[in-house]
Amino acid sequence: MTIGKTLWLIILIKIFIMFAVLRIFFFSNILKTRYSTDTQRQEHVIEQLTQQKQNK
Repeated sequence: MTIGKTLWLIILIKIFIMFAVLRIFFFSNILKTRYSTDTQRQEHVIEQLTQQKQNK
């Protein structure tokens, strides 16, 4: 019974580290730093999603 609780504690700690700590350092919000309004962010995302890749 104590092994199961210990394993769940380890799993929860790892999930917390992955989603909370790593997100702060590795997944910064680039759109908010490059564009000041929601409209500009929206236009950029739509442009990137609909843009065709060019073969080189």
